[in-house]
Formats: sequence, C-alpha cells, structure tokens
Amino acid sequence: MGDILAVENLTVNYGAIQALQGISFHVEEGEIVTLIGANGAGKSTTLNTISGLLHAAAGSVQYEGADLAGIPADEIVKMGVVQVPEGRRIFAPLTVRENLEMGAYTRSDRDEIAESMKRVFSSFPRLEERLAQLGGTLSGGEQQMLAMGRALMAQPKLLLMDEPSMGLAPILVEEIFDIIQEINDQGVSILLVEQNAAMALSIAARAYVLETGRVVLEGPAQEVLENPDVQKAYLGEA
Repeated sequence: MGDILAVENLTVNYGAIQALQGISFHVEEGEIVTLIGANGAGKSTTLNTISGLLHAAAGSVQYEGADLAGIPADEIVKMGVVQVPEGRRIFAPLTVRENLEMGAYTRSDRDEIAESMKRVFSSFPRLEERLAQLGGTLSGGEQQMLAMGRALMAQPKLLLMDEPSMGLAPILVEEIFDIIQEINDQGVSILLVEQNAAMALSIAARAYVLETGRVVLEGPAQEVLENPDVQKAYLGEA
C-alpha cells in the first residue's frame, strides 16, 4: 500500500525546551497507528506539527510524498489531513448542524457536503437527533462524537485523533473506539494519540511509545501490548 505519512527525525522546540528530539515513524495507507506515552511525552506536539499548527526545528513530515513544511494549516486540511483536537474544541454557541458545516469550510460542493452529512449521521445517529441543539449543551460523549463528525465533514484521508477517550465514561469509550474502527474500515488512515493505552493498542495495527520527546519502543500493537515495561508503565500491571 505504501506510506500515507512518513515522519523523519522530527525536532520541535518550545523556547529552550526540546519537545520532540528527532522522532521518526510512519503510517501506511489504511492503517491505525497509535502513539502512547505519559503526559508531556510529545504526543500532542507531534499531531500539532503534522497539522501545521506548530513548526519543526528540523526533520520532515511527508504526506502522500509531499513535504508539509511551511504549508498553512487550512491547506493541509484541504489536502486531507484533519485533526480531532484534544478537549474536542467544538463551537459551544453553535448548533450541531452549524458545527458540522464548519467542518466542511474548505469545500464548496453542496451536494457532496450533504452526502458527507448523511455518512456522519450513519456513524453518529445521536447527532442527527440533536441537529438544532447547541454544541455546548451536549454531554461529553456527544461532544466527542460531534468533534469526530466535524472532522469527517472535511473528507479526511488521514485522521489525527488526540485523546478521544479523555473524560468519558468507560461505556462511551468503547462506543467511540468502535466508531474509530468503523471510520478506518471506510478507508481512512488514523494516527491515534491516547492515554488509554489498552484501548488504543486493541484497535491499532502498530504502536510507538514516546518518552520525553523520543520514540523508545515501536512494533506491532499486540507485541507492544505484551511488553512488560509497557504493561507496568501504561497498563497498571506488575
């Protein structure tokens, strides 16, 4: 299939702090790849650099063979790289419908946008029931669904997901992860950053473990899941 994303020796600085210290990883077309690690390991920094919100000090991000360096964030969205941000960041004063329409702001094809909306409702029937409701009045789980639905409205080829399970009840976490798998089954490649390592490793093909801005372990998700150091550090097992 080939790589949809290839990150090589990526270095990102926040002032004097080196948030990423030359990390390399790739996502093949159609794959779910997860980045796991403690808070401050550099996971969100990695996603924000890929999506053009942060600039790299060194290294490269190649998407479908094109270097993303210096490309504005909105252009990167148009190319098919779309992020579901940590904390959801939905537009609280706007309705569910308006939030979804904001996801399609780079598109002008009305009929296709309507088709995308239908596809979002097939994944998230609850959003269709709440179309006129204000985003800020939705539950945490519904807001996460809205953030994912809004991202899908941009027709992503590569979806960057930052902590989709954060703050959700366990039953909702399972539902969100089922939907992430459904989205992947429809042909969208996914790079998943997630504190819930067990859930992330259960759906990913491959995983990379980040510690203080470096990749310290990589491999098939099942192997990473069975690694004793990973079990101790991230899965609460001795």
